[in-house]
Amino acid sequence: MLDPDIETRAWAEQLALDADSFREQLAYLFERSAFYRQKLSGYERVGLADIAELPLTEKEELRATLTPGNPFGAHLCAHPSELVRIYSTSGTTGTPSYIPLTAGDLENWVTGSARSYAASGVRPGQRTVTTYNAGPFVAGAALDAFERIGLSHIPVGTGNTERLVRAVELLKPEAVVLTPSYAAYLLERDFDRSSVERVLVAGEPGGGEPAFRAKLEEGWGAKVTEAMGIGDIGPSLWGECEEQDGMHLGARGFVHAELIDPETGASVDVDDGASGELVLTHVRHRAAPLLRFRTRDHVHVRTSPCACGRTAPRVRCVGRTDDMLIVRGVNVFPSAVREVVGAFAPEVSGNVLVKPPSEGVKQEPPLPVAVELARGRAADAALADAIRDKVRNVLVVQTQVELVEWGSLERSEYKSRLVDR
Repeated sequence: MLDPDIETRAWAEQLALDADSFREQLAYLFERSAFYRQKLSGYERVGLADIAELPLTEKEELRATLTPGNPFGAHLCAHPSELVRIYSTSGTTGTPSYIPLTAGDLENWVTGSARSYAASGVRPGQRTVTTYNAGPFVAGAALDAFERIGLSHIPVGTGNTERLVRAVELLKPEAVVLTPSYAAYLLERDFDRSSVERVLVAGEPGGGEPAFRAKLEEGWGAKVTEAMGIGDIGPSLWGECEEQDGMHLGARGFVHAELIDPETGASVDVDDGASGELVLTHVRHRAAPLLRFRTRDHVHVRTSPCACGRTAPRVRCVGRTDDMLIVRGVNVFPSAVREVVGAFAPEVSGNVLVKPPSEGVKQEPPLPVAVELARGRAADAALADAIRDKVRNVLVVQTQVELVEWGSLERSEYKSRLVDR
């Protein structure tokens, strides 16, 4: 445990400290942020306990304030001279968003990430191969976290499988850090990975799905834990401990977490067993703080005591709410379909592709799903029927299962595409 005094602090005490930080953060926003000064007019005295009274922040709102003179947006609070690092998003939906940081912001990012990854059980002095690129994306900030933990860090980056394989075989690391998709992709390569004791996955849902995790653990011969960050808020905000029962909030003291109903925006109590869309608020941020930011991540929450001693809430990410499909009123996450299909191994590879036949979120049944067979397996109508029945029983959705030959679905050295629109 990187910061035992903080990570084991009673959660009620943490919320009291966060309430003080939030009051200061809110005052700072009214003083420095043109965006929030207008958005929060009349809410000057709202405290953390009543944060659900404040309006949500949408990414599209922030994008709408971008100008050539201010590429960060109207929520920028810091003077240009205070900025020490500027990251950017991938820009897949338009112009990349720029994410500025002050020195204090960067320090908080590294601290929260270090707590999150240390929870996995990696120890100072161990060798760790990472596949995050140093830039331009915020995941690059997590690289400093591995050195903060005291690991012997071997950065490889993305898109170079041969280099990664050589590093694992020659340098004998105890841990590797990569996306769940890449971890699965590497299992199809024949190389000596016997030194690896821990596989730390992040970047997309999947690492916590029981069947998918079991596949990775068997193939790597190692324990798999996951971490999660949100680019606009920070990298590796959450990290799973060795109990493998959800990701603890490693960024406690820096970020406040809420749940909402993704359809109505109504607040959902953060209780054990609750689920909903994750909403995050900076409570100690200076460059471009965000308040009640909609992450579009749908999570399940655990607040019951964890044997590791950490007291922060734990989450398991089910999928992105903007990837969700609605079939006859039933919410369907592609990652949940993959989880059900994965239970049919070794007959299937575990790779799936959901193919909604029409545009938009709402679909009519049956929902077409391509399921890839394991290497050397032939298509079997009985297997397709069994998968269809299992998906219907577990997810309450009617599907049309197409079995496709091994290798026909796209592999990824980064993130899997689970939906073909």
